[in-house]
Amino acid sequence: MFLKKVTILSYEIGLKFHAGEFKGFLRAGDHWIFDPWSKTEVRVVSKRAPWLVDEQLDIIVKSDALTGLAEVVDLKDHQRALVWIDGRFARILGPGLHAYWLGLRDVRVEVVDAGQVRFEHVDLKSITRAAETDRWMDIHKVERDCVGVLFIDGRHVEQLGPGLYAFWKDSADARLISLDMREAQLDVSGQEIMTLDKVTLRMNALVTFVVADPHRAVSAASDVRQSLYREVQLALRAVIGGRELDSFLTGKDEVAQELEQHVRQQASALGLEVRAVGIKDVILPGEMKDLMNRVTEAKKAAEANLIARREETAAMRSQSNTAKLLAENPTLMRLRELEVLEKIASAGRLNIILGEKGLADKVVNLL
Repeated sequence: MFLKKVTILSYEIGLKFHAGEFKGFLRAGDHWIFDPWSKTEVRVVSKRAPWLVDEQLDIIVKSDALTGLAEVVDLKDHQRALVWIDGRFARILGPGLHAYWLGLRDVRVEVVDAGQVRFEHVDLKSITRAAETDRWMDIHKVERDCVGVLFIDGRHVEQLGPGLYAFWKDSADARLISLDMREAQLDVSGQEIMTLDKVTLRMNALVTFVVADPHRAVSAASDVRQSLYREVQLALRAVIGGRELDSFLTGKDEVAQELEQHVRQQASALGLEVRAVGIKDVILPGEMKDLMNRVTEAKKAAEANLIARREETAAMRSQSNTAKLLAENPTLMRLRELEVLEKIASAGRLNIILGEKGLADKVVNLL
């Protein structure tokens, strides 16, 4: 009744403890243990799980009982271990004492220095896909057409191109900010601005820009797009507010150039390069729109009346010149009279009623 049987399978091993003290390993097979006072404990662990995990691992390691059975890895605070099991990446080990069994599984351990904040490895993609990697690393990906601005402990270090990057968490505070380097548009819409002559306009502007200096774009403002939006708003109010409505409507190109100059200067301080600034829409108040329509209608009517008067004057001047020419040339006058009679005769039947004798003689002489 004081004996108990412990069976250890071929892929298992028993950790024997008596009164809390480690006494050794039990290999595969049946073991009878004499324990009248129930002070002996056998913890059966599977070597199929590569790692030996026990609260007294440090005692077990110091006893040298693991020699030939397991490999011990003792990692310092600045060290990490990359573990491959059966040719596949399995996990990352942090500082501390670790032991893995020999023989049953193919375990490969690579110790690396975590003092180098940025982690580079030929198998980086496989390592970052592991389940527990994010516990030890900050993983960042810079997409195509982007640039990553790297800060370590708040200090700018470098700019990184597209790719996958990893940084040890406990070594330093690494921050990688990704910026899109492609051309972008900023729509500044619904801006209500009062002109110099107190007319309120509603307008929409469009700004096209690219990131010229990634470091400055990240450091100059917490949100560079919002800062650019604000600068465009202020520039619109400065340029439009200093002009009367008629001056603005007749000089839109000049307004656009002045607006672009204002925005370009402010955008340069934000690390941006402005490619173009344009005013898309200008919306007038309803009353002002009706008034301008009436003004335009009146202008067009006056222009039409002026053109008609010019045509009448030109026609009268032509008639005066013709009369003067006919008066000075009787033969030309006679030809003109014949042309008129010819047109009358060709139009239909010609009936001539003669009254007094003098008129009849004139017609006969004319014919």
